[in-house]
Amino acid sequence: MRRLAVAATLALLAFALPAARAEIAQRGDLRVVFSGAVSPKRLPRRGSAPISVRLGGRISTTDGSEPSPLERIEIAINRNAHLDPSALPSCRLEQIQPASTAYARRVCAAARVGEGTFSASVAIPEQSPYPSQGTVTAFNGRQAGRPVILLHVFGTRPLPTSFTMPLAIGRSRGSFGTVLRGTLPLVDAHVGFVTAIGLRLDGTRHGYLSAGCPAPAGFSAAVFPLARANFTFAAGQVLSRTLIRSCGVQPG
Repeated sequence: MRRLAVAATLALLAFALPAARAEIAQRGDLRVVFSGAVSPKRLPRRGSAPISVRLGGRISTTDGSEPSPLERIEIAINRNAHLDPSALPSCRLEQIQPASTAYARRVCAAARVGEGTFSASVAIPEQSPYPSQGTVTAFNGRQAGRPVILLHVFGTRPLPTSFTMPLAIGRSRGSFGTVLRGTLPLVDAHVGFVTAIGLRLDGTRHGYLSAGCPAPAGFSAAVFPLARANFTFAAGQVLSRTLIRSCGVQPG
């Protein structure tokens, strides 16, 4: 038995981005395909410019069985990227949970920082599993006085399902700077599991997300670790993967 609300976050950043290069993390039969991209690809050598980031993947098993539910997720983003929530209004969790996508986007329009979709395989007793789809919307928020990203998930089949997952914003050392951490809510709902979910964080509004290209002097491009993901599953597996990407130096 799986809770759809848990599963609907199953990959909270396990995003489906077929056009991006992907990395595979696997332990036993459990597999996570992690992918991501940043735009624009040309950035300042010094200082930073607004960017958008896509992170994604798919959760599956090599033998076709139902995957173990995801319990926690951690996404670390390269230290040359900066997340600044201070210039945007904040949305409160109680404003958008429970709520439809349309309502959440209306009441917290000024705090919206991203959007995406999810798909799941839903099982109803005495029926064959069938695919279900829904939307994910990211909002700039605060919880316990600290900045968070509120990920609002809404599906319509077999019945309307709404929940919100806060991603705590922390700091890291070394190659990574910003770390997003989330614990999936244990909410009773229809059984099933997420097969893919996708999200694009748009940093262009008030410099919410910005970055520079870490190319050394004399070089016009750089290769860097874009993001590292740790997925912790209920069965005890921890799958980790790092995405390596490149950038070019902005002319001028």
